[in-house]
Amino acid sequence: MNFFRSSAAVTLVLVVMGVLPGCATTQEPGDPRDPWEGFNRAVFEFNEAADKAVIRPLAVGYVRVTPRPVRNSVGNFFANLGDVTNLFNNLLQFKFDAAANDFGRLAFNTTFGLLGAIDVATHMDLPKSNQDFGQTLGYWGVPPGPYVVLPFLGPSTVRDTPTRYVDARTNPLYYHNNRGRRNIAAGVSIVDTRAGFLSTERVLEDIAPDRYIALRNFYLDRREYLIHDGEVPGRDWGADLFDELEEMEAMEAEERREEERQ
Repeated sequence: MNFFRSSAAVTLVLVVMGVLPGCATTQEPGDPRDPWEGFNRAVFEFNEAADKAVIRPLAVGYVRVTPRPVRNSVGNFFANLGDVTNLFNNLLQFKFDAAANDFGRLAFNTTFGLLGAIDVATHMDLPKSNQDFGQTLGYWGVPPGPYVVLPFLGPSTVRDTPTRYVDARTNPLYYHNNRGRRNIAAGVSIVDTRAGFLSTERVLEDIAPDRYIALRNFYLDRREYLIHDGEVPGRDWGADLFDELEEMEAMEAEERREEERQ
């Protein structure tokens, strides 16, 4: 599960989700989706402290010393591994067209894309999907249960927490025989993902009076959006805004490709 990376994109999503003051309907403290708020806030503060002390400094250093094209290749490599999970879950949801798309991405990116370092599939009109086993359970009607913040892992729900194990087992990295290299690769993936949030966090700091509530609402509403493919009964998600979001993400991807060609 990649979150949106560009500042403009995240701001737009927060508008849609009602996080910005004066926009849509905001969720007040005491949200029934979050009955364990006291515990969750304590874990949230712990995660924030750990991030500021360790993970964020590593991400900042990574961005400073690693050229953008190299970072793009690293992100593409791990995204290619994630397409195995996307394929697995699209099959479980009987979304066979999407599964065929995932298989095509894997085939072309792994071969012509040099093990996924280059995302050639997107240029072939094979867009990346975003699926996990928690979404699969939600698709088949399993309710999310209470919101929970996990130590180090962040936002989740009672339904989604154990599904992380299933998703880990569908990632090819899990089966790498060399444990040391596997752990290094996992660490690089974490740092690379965190680096993508550096601009996003500045947006949240500027617009969200309560960072915990903003992230909680964003996570829960986004999960519902993904599970229902943007068509949640009784919810107006602002389709035009999400179309604009996709356009901005496409523009950001094109800018990265331009940097790679220079």
